[in-house]
Amino acid sequence: MKAEIIAVGTELLLGQILNTNAQYLSRELAAMGIDVYFQTVVGDNMGRLQHAIELASERADILLLTGGIGPTQDDLTKDALAAVLGRELHIDAAAMEQVEEFFVSRGRDMTENNRRQALVIEGCTPLPNETGLAVGVAIAQDGKFYIVLPGPPKEMKPMFDRQAKPWLQRHALTDEMPIYSRMLKFAGIGESLLEDKLLDLIQAQSDPTIAPYAKEGEVSVRLSTKAASEAEAEKKLEAMEAKIQERLPGHIYANTDMPIEQKIVEIMSERGLTLSAAESCTGGLLMESITAIPGSSAMFLGGFVCYSNEMKEKLLRVPRSLLEGEQAPGAVSREVAEALADQVRTITGSDFGLSVTGVAGPGDSEGKPAGLVYVGLAERGKDTEVFELRQGGNRESVRVRSVKTLLYRLWLRLISK
Repeated sequence: MKAEIIAVGTELLLGQILNTNAQYLSRELAAMGIDVYFQTVVGDNMGRLQHAIELASERADILLLTGGIGPTQDDLTKDALAAVLGRELHIDAAAMEQVEEFFVSRGRDMTENNRRQALVIEGCTPLPNETGLAVGVAIAQDGKFYIVLPGPPKEMKPMFDRQAKPWLQRHALTDEMPIYSRMLKFAGIGESLLEDKLLDLIQAQSDPTIAPYAKEGEVSVRLSTKAASEAEAEKKLEAMEAKIQERLPGHIYANTDMPIEQKIVEIMSERGLTLSAAESCTGGLLMESITAIPGSSAMFLGGFVCYSNEMKEKLLRVPRSLLEGEQAPGAVSREVAEALADQVRTITGSDFGLSVTGVAGPGDSEGKPAGLVYVGLAERGKDTEVFELRQGGNRESVRVRSVKTLLYRLWLRLISK
């Protein structure tokens, strides 16, 4: 089946907010075996919104509309869809009760326009909003399936996952076998190289299908297959994962959707290993990524953000002869990355010490180019390794990729044991 996503809101057209809803829904629909051929963004205008719905109805079987179902007069999504379908709007009693209880519980007077959030279309299935007030809508007519969801992602995502997805499976996908998916997570490899290694499988539309996704510093591959049972699906998914692992050894760190820092926290916690870090150009981004993971307190001892040469010398005892002087390699160097990793490990008494020093940009520093970064990996009883990175992109890209690369190097060390 084919779907179209219609995002409603003038603020989207003005670029005031990003359309992350379309990204989320496209991925979820693909996992259900539903192809998304078009994504539309339309402003808060009754005529243009109706036209967008009519056009989408001609080329898609499933229409998902997000946004425009709040309390104000420019929230017109339900009005437009009702007009296109030739149906009336009315207040849903359960949704209205939820809206009223919200205001009573907070001791606030409810303005009349909030009743609009309880509007539903005649003959629809109301989709309860568990994290907000505006009720959603699901309706089938003339072989087409229409879903109306809230705009805020914190409301849209749970409504789709818990309400709309089951409705689609019952009403639109009744003749389809269930779709099972597995997410493979990669590190230490870019999207283009990964795709090149798997191109024949991707182009062949093999079963399971292979869909790569990339974001800054990491790449994922979603494997999807239709099967009559979970056991049958697992057999096919495992066979494809093994084939990909054979082509890309040393890069798949997980077969479930998790960041590499979570995998590192799991491994080190299980083995009773500890970690510390010293960061310059990344300014604490490495430590933030680790400590954002629940359970990291079992393995992360602490660290230092040593942005200036003075702090590198005072806090981490990096010799001044490495930092300053005509013959000094300078803060952005292999020598300083090595010293930082060694010293933070020694000072904290951790099993592993990590370091990052470099030029995040956009300008050069110490006569060294933006994107030049050195990352260090120290381990108790082992020689310290330093890796030179030369990266393009903006300041944030350099910082994120530096952190992800260092975490990849640590993961490789851990799995080699």
